[in-house]
Amino acid sequence: MPLQEEFESQGVWLFRWRSYLPLLLLLLLIYPMLNFSYFGNSEYWDHLWEIFCLLISFLGLGIRAYTIGHTPAHTSGRNTKKQVAEQLNTRGIYSMVRHPLYLGNFFMMLGIVMICHNAWAISIFMLLFWVYYERIMYAEEAFLRKKFGDVYIKWGEQTPAFFPRFRNYKQSDLPFSLKNVLRREYNGLLGLLLSMFILEVSGDYVVNGRFVFDTFWIVLMALGFVIWFVLRTLKKTTNLLKVQGR
Repeated sequence: MPLQEEFESQGVWLFRWRSYLPLLLLLLLIYPMLNFSYFGNSEYWDHLWEIFCLLISFLGLGIRAYTIGHTPAHTSGRNTKKQVAEQLNTRGIYSMVRHPLYLGNFFMMLGIVMICHNAWAISIFMLLFWVYYERIMYAEEAFLRKKFGDVYIKWGEQTPAFFPRFRNYKQSDLPFSLKNVLRREYNGLLGLLLSMFILEVSGDYVVNGRFVFDTFWIVLMALGFVIWFVLRTLKKTTNLLKVQGR
């Protein structure tokens, strides 16, 4: 199979299973966590490092939230089983970067990996992320190029794939919808908090030889579960979070 078709085929397959990449990341972190030590050999500095990592991940979640809040229904990037795009997103954050959701994913996962403060693990993550998502972006762009032709090509020539060009910004046609974000991102929030909580507890266990549950993380996880439960219940049993055209 020629490389062009092979890359597209691989991208289509990876696109369907991209939600499971965080599970692979946890496997990547097993060895670094077995040799874990507090950042700067200080529990105090390690707590500050964890908060910094959490902020990095929240930056990624914020990018995703901003993107989803302005995105209409049935557009590329929000579907999970196959490529779907009834219209091409070219305004708002899409006027600065072609794949903002994947940019958000990068920062979300980077914060998780940084918990172990291991340079090799972070470097391997960046390499795997690039190879993994490069195929997905290739397949997605091949689909959009076939569907929208010259319109897509012109937009693609002006808009970077992954590193935002802020001077390109054009205001979105749709207002920000918090309901749309809450309806779609509660699983991502819980997954993020749970991943960090597991790594934090594992690190404390390696250092202390026993389980240590910090109040900060217990409160954060409890809050995360409450938010997840409430939003999931609202989504499954009511129409409160539904927005027309989103």
